[in-house]
Amino acid sequence: MRKSIPIVFALLLVPLAALAQKKPLSLDEAIATGLEASPALHASRMRVEASSAKTRELAAGRLPSLKLGAGYSRLSEVPPFEVTLPISPNPIVVSQNYFNNWNLRVAVQQPLFTGFRLEAGTESARMLEMSAGLDLDKDRSEYVFAVKNAYWGLARARDVEAVVGETIKQVQEHLKDVRAFFGQGLLTKDEVLRAELQLSTTELMAIDARNAVEIARTSLNVLLGFPIDTDVDLTTSAESLASRAPAAEDAGGETPAGRSLIDTALAGRPELRSAEFRIKASEAGLKAARAGWYPQVALAGNVYYLRPNPRLMPARDRFYGTWDIGIAISFDVWNWGQTKSQAEQAKAQLAQARDARKLLEDQAVLDVTQSRLGLARARDKIKVSGEAVGQADENLRMVTERFRQGVALNADVLDAEVFLLQAKMARTQAAIDLALAQARLEKALGN
Repeated sequence: MRKSIPIVFALLLVPLAALAQKKPLSLDEAIATGLEASPALHASRMRVEASSAKTRELAAGRLPSLKLGAGYSRLSEVPPFEVTLPISPNPIVVSQNYFNNWNLRVAVQQPLFTGFRLEAGTESARMLEMSAGLDLDKDRSEYVFAVKNAYWGLARARDVEAVVGETIKQVQEHLKDVRAFFGQGLLTKDEVLRAELQLSTTELMAIDARNAVEIARTSLNVLLGFPIDTDVDLTTSAESLASRAPAAEDAGGETPAGRSLIDTALAGRPELRSAEFRIKASEAGLKAARAGWYPQVALAGNVYYLRPNPRLMPARDRFYGTWDIGIAISFDVWNWGQTKSQAEQAKAQLAQARDARKLLEDQAVLDVTQSRLGLARARDKIKVSGEAVGQADENLRMVTERFRQGVALNADVLDAEVFLLQAKMARTQAAIDLALAQARLEKALGN
């Protein structure tokens, strides 16, 4: 008896463990979880940080640089510098040689004029940093839509599975009636086989529906960073979002702010704003490429602490400090057209950036138009599919009642069940289509 107690507890814990894995998940929670877990968004954030660091790097080039250096060298031994005078029988050492050289140096350099290269380079990097931030917004918007698509994909798969399950029960009930009539000699065997075939076909649909649920659930879990066997319970329904969707006639008109949807998209889509910054970065890059046509001017200063210091005559074996300061000017008189080629490359890149901006603008207009029409169509389908379910349900009820009274055929009931199944699946698809159409319109508007 005692040995059976752990087994009983183990059997009781199995369903409890299964319930513990059931994870309630709303659409907003799924989006928030995915935004934190996405490696793609993390990579986008790292690109923003890299762009910010690049901007700081180029901005630092406009400031004075301070360098400290130190060294030691051992020289080969050579005779000292000596002179012989008539009044002295022995040579006189003018400068003694020292073979251990020590040096300390502090150098300061400040660019004064670089042909606007540093200013333009910093401005270009700053524009690219702004562009990277907007690219992050674009990636975030696309990821949010991907989460919504996966979320509603799982909701659709589960709704289809539920509809098929209800249909199986209806077909099973009808099969009982058919078999009862067959037992009474009111129907032939082929009618029973026809009903059984209908049940088998529906059960095959149930297998496909269960497989679709598993695939959709796995896709959502992977996207959100959950273990793939996590059983999530979707708490947001497509019907709850249908009431918040804009009306079909509003989708094609003006926004509450008084602008059309296309104008809103052109002003709000992050990829378009990012393209504007890339154009400005290319313009600054063109300015930087032309810097080779100007002279380069820099102010430099050095402080030396040397032992021995070569500026002292005669040399002494001790540390002595000296300094210098000056202005350096350089100018490329001829570099075989390198500056011209760099400017031509920058012009071509600027033209590419402007063309890319125009392509994105055309795509935005197309996305908004398609999303607006898709939303209007989805709302119409919601209304029609709801009415179709009511009609199909009433039709099945009436045909079933007539069949039980012996005034309707078995085929009529089977057809009515198929019509109801199709109507329910169409309603399910319409509800999900409306949620996805709303999500597509929000993404097209840059939200």
